[in-house]
Amino acid sequence: MNRLRRNLVLMLVGTTLAGTSFAQNTGQTDGAGVAWNELKPEQQKLLKNFEQRWGELPPERQRKLSDGASRWNELTPEQRQQTRARFNEWQKLPEERRARIRKRYGEFRSLPPEEKQRLRKNYKRFQQLNPEQRKRLREMWRNATPEQRQRVQQRLRERKQ
Repeated sequence: MNRLRRNLVLMLVGTTLAGTSFAQNTGQTDGAGVAWNELKPEQQKLLKNFEQRWGELPPERQRKLSDGASRWNELTPEQRQQTRARFNEWQKLPEERRARIRKRYGEFRSLPPEEKQRLRKNYKRFQQLNPEQRKRLREMWRNATPEQRQRVQQRLRERKQ
């Protein structure tokens, strides 16, 4: 059971790093942490492995773990299973690939809201293509020179305006 709890906590951290669709901003910016006794019993149960060292964790980490535990407890069993599956896939990735993903996710988070929305819209459009069209588009992108890629990106930006 202890291993299951540890894996659940790791999944919470992993989904946060992977940019899951559940992420929400708490709006807390005062630097205050979350006292262990302020956690709901469900959160405490999920975060039990952190109990002894909870007070030593940085306030931001406490808030993230608390928020993650709240989100986990709100998930349906199906959503939890999907999250576990994504986390397992994340764990299988080589560390270099995970580092690239974290870096790109950080870059995405720093974009203005309208740019994020544009990227999400383009991603949805890409997902609606059939597999052969997506494959051709990926190949074209991989074979393009940096200058060609830059021109395509510029045309997409201009088209949006």
